[in-house]
Amino acid sequence: MTAKELIRKAFGTSEMILGRYMEGLTDPDLMVRAVPGMNHLAWQIGHLISAERGMVEMIRPGSAPSLPAGFDDTHSRKNTGDDDASKFLSLEAYKTLWKAQRQATLALLDALPDAELDREEPGKFPPFAPSVGLLMHTAGTHPIMHAGQFVAVRRLRGLPIAF
Repeated sequence: MTAKELIRKAFGTSEMILGRYMEGLTDPDLMVRAVPGMNHLAWQIGHLISAERGMVEMIRPGSAPSLPAGFDDTHSRKNTGDDDASKFLSLEAYKTLWKAQRQATLALLDALPDAELDREEPGKFPPFAPSVGLLMHTAGTHPIMHAGQFVAVRRLRGLPIAF
């Protein structure tokens, strides 16, 4: 298995997990905070889209689709406490944006020469993912870091176990 195949599998795994956790959710579910201090799912999903876009843009500027005006700000860390549902999108709108971003991300992965996976840009790439390959892998696994918050909302709402 090549490095690019392994990275693609990471994207596939996280997409499968989050896809299952989103099954049965409604728009009102996206604004639920299952426990005090937990971010609601609307913020979580928007954060994941924004973060993936940011990682892709670090690697090859201009290769990610644009987001609605104010999207990054709404889903930034400074707005984790915002409970105004009118500032967030519907589940379907988030899924549409996520799909478009994911297609662009995988297109970039396919277009990268294997040797570019080792390229590092200190000061531009974050310390936890200092190379193109690690940044792409992080983009693929990042949704898994948020999966537990989806589980908590699903349990609170009485939805069936996803796995």
